[in-house]
Amino acid sequence: MINRIVVLLISLCFLTTGYASNPIKGKIKVLIVDGQNNHTVWPKSTIMMKQYLEETGLFTVDIARTKYLNNSEENKSWLGYAKVPEGIEGKPKTDPDFNPKFSKYDVVISNFGYRAASWPEQVQQNFEKYIKKGGGFVSVHAADNSFPEWKAYNEMIAIGGWGGRTEKHGPYLYIDKENKPKKDYSPGKGGTHGKREAFPVTNYNTEHPITKGMPKVWMHAPDECYAFLRGPAENVTILSTAVSTKKKPELEQKEPVAMVINYGKGRIFHTTLGHDSKSFECVGFITLLKRGVEWAATNKVTQTELPEDFPSAAKTSLRPFVLPK
Repeated sequence: MINRIVVLLISLCFLTTGYASNPIKGKIKVLIVDGQNNHTVWPKSTIMMKQYLEETGLFTVDIARTKYLNNSEENKSWLGYAKVPEGIEGKPKTDPDFNPKFSKYDVVISNFGYRAASWPEQVQQNFEKYIKKGGGFVSVHAADNSFPEWKAYNEMIAIGGWGGRTEKHGPYLYIDKENKPKKDYSPGKGGTHGKREAFPVTNYNTEHPITKGMPKVWMHAPDECYAFLRGPAENVTILSTAVSTKKKPELEQKEPVAMVINYGKGRIFHTTLGHDSKSFECVGFITLLKRGVEWAATNKVTQTELPEDFPSAAKTSLRPFVLPK
């Protein structure tokens, strides 16, 4: 009888381990991919994200960069901090040697942007397989401008803009005046934004691990509020919203600025925030990023304590970014 009980307990342990959600030994392994972006801040913002994540003690961050660079000149002093081979500045161009080993990482962050050249076909397939099998992905700001003709990528980010996106790519997605998610199949281009300015972010879903415990409303630093984003809009949960100045106030529509998407067994965190250094220095953005990356990698958030300098509903809060000595 004792032997049977021991065997049963061992079997239960194996079953429990088999159903555990993404067990990760040690630190969470993160890969940031970049190299081509319409936003000139990208060489710096990549390093900002790397430092924000590593300073938590939860993450280790590597960077994979295309050898053909676009819009790197304005912030070229930051390129060397990535510790990757020197690239070649010019027009967006596919790098045939760009082949990150996605399977080595728990989550991938895209800091690509509008008009970024396509990845090699095999790399696209590798990435799709990686996400479907349970990998994590984080799309930051202009990453949802990228790769409009890549069907699987559009499904991963749920909605995007620019790059020729139209009704052929899917419906507009927003929160309507009844405070319900709305898919609008009207024809038209995808993607626009008003001037850069501070605006309040409202947590539409307050129970998701990424936004749980955050104030219902917090003031974001000056940034672009994307509007009229469209795409497949499937398997998506809107977490946070903002009101765009590009829409008539009487419509009472709210734009998704943070959302999560399921793609196969993979998890995606998508934020439209993060245009430049100031928006990256916003404590609300930093907190969203850290939590979103952890959730995409592990399906949970352990960073539940809000920083003391988290923005209020009326006032922004920024941390000037300084590299450690």
